[in-house]
Amino acid sequence: MSRLPFYFIVGLLLLVGIVASVHRHLQFEIPWFPGEQRQVWEIEAVINFNAQNGPVQVDLALPSHQAGFRVLTENTASSGYGLAYQADELGRQAQWTIREAAGSQQLYYSVQMLVSPDSRAPIQTPPGIPAVTPWESPYDTAASQLIDRAWDRSANNATFARELILDINGERQGESARLLLTQMQPSALIVRLLNQAGVQAREVSGLLLEDGRRRQTLSSWIQVFDQTAEEWTLFNPATGEQGQPENLLLWETGGRAVLEVQGGTNSRVSFSMLTHYQPASAAVRNHYSDDTLLNFSIHSLPLEEQALFQTILLIPIGALVVVFLRVLVGVKTSGTFMPVLIALAFIQTTLLTGLIGFLLIVAVGLIIRNYLSYLNLLLVARVSAVIITVIAIISIFTVLAYRMGLSAGLTVTFFPMIILAWTIERMSILWEEEGPKQVLVQGGGSLLTAVLAFLAMNNPWVRHITFNFLGVQLILMAFILLLGNYTGYRLLELRRFKPITEDEKPS
Repeated sequence: MSRLPFYFIVGLLLLVGIVASVHRHLQFEIPWFPGEQRQVWEIEAVINFNAQNGPVQVDLALPSHQAGFRVLTENTASSGYGLAYQADELGRQAQWTIREAAGSQQLYYSVQMLVSPDSRAPIQTPPGIPAVTPWESPYDTAASQLIDRAWDRSANNATFARELILDINGERQGESARLLLTQMQPSALIVRLLNQAGVQAREVSGLLLEDGRRRQTLSSWIQVFDQTAEEWTLFNPATGEQGQPENLLLWETGGRAVLEVQGGTNSRVSFSMLTHYQPASAAVRNHYSDDTLLNFSIHSLPLEEQALFQTILLIPIGALVVVFLRVLVGVKTSGTFMPVLIALAFIQTTLLTGLIGFLLIVAVGLIIRNYLSYLNLLLVARVSAVIITVIAIISIFTVLAYRMGLSAGLTVTFFPMIILAWTIERMSILWEEEGPKQVLVQGGGSLLTAVLAFLAMNNPWVRHITFNFLGVQLILMAFILLLGNYTGYRLLELRRFKPITEDEKPS
């Protein structure tokens, strides 16, 4: 039978994949390598609320140019709603309005923020100190004690704020702080005490940026005006650390509510984020506004789905590693593509934690599965019992890790439980039929394959290429088809011919 159609399909896949990738690189200036260009954070805010059969007005605070970040583009999705952008001395807002709405509502706002180390926040005139509501007894005494103690240990507004934070949230927390915390949240309490002491301070909301995160919320931070430097200084209200982290985007800095909904209930806003890189020359415009067939990419999806696909698109890389090791090298694995799923779990857990967790779970599972074999259960019931056992093992390990303070141990929940159960079942049967040597061979081969797949999938360049160039998926398909057409000897099988080569050596 002619192999011409096969090679035609492989060649077509390679050609289309390469052309599509090169087109995206040249036309939309997407870089081949991560980190060589300008970093841009794409952030999506999703507003959910229940409308009450009447007019609705939704106000959402928006980020603006600030130290380290610059706004590139922003878009909204709000079918049937009117939209207006507003700006005043307190910051920017987006306002959605509609005459009548009922039931569950969902509004979208997305913004591209350019990471710009040279960007500086606009000069802001510090507001006057707001009028402080007098405390009632005995809270007034507790507030005065906290202020006096922190004031004596400080030299300026910044150090005063740091000492006050440590007295309220740190190891020095005393009875006075605990009493006042029954009335207010820590951040609001710190700002109120600072204002009471005559220090200009305000509570702001920030978003910690981490690639691929979904359904995140804003965290509270405190800004204190340093009269010596004539600028606002940011403090972490939990630790007292001074300065703005590089991955912190200040979302609202005017001291007002982030989200206000009139005519609705149960309102909430969550954030998804993703980072990508753009050439400096193209960082000032939206690369993905041209929604054409040639610009077909997952960047047109909502940000939450993009973060999900960033992981899914790595699976073909793992599949290529598995095919290469099984077809050309001859590595035996327990299950065909089980190592790929384990490698995906390693991405979430880190390699060392994942290896330890996997070995512990499988080892304990094999011991329990060995006992189940004496009960002579049917296959379905036995596998179901193993699944429940795996869940119990993971739960116990997670609780133990938490109690021991090992936060990395909490990530073992990312392991695919069904796959682990089948792995334990197959290894147990293999042990009974062929002995422990084959279990070690296939188990070791599975772990080796999973580790190599993890190293390939977790490579920053691989993650960048697979996410930004969908044509790479066609190229991977072509390589897998070529490997699938190989019918020669595997590398590990060549050792069978070693005695022959030794006999042919001259004496």
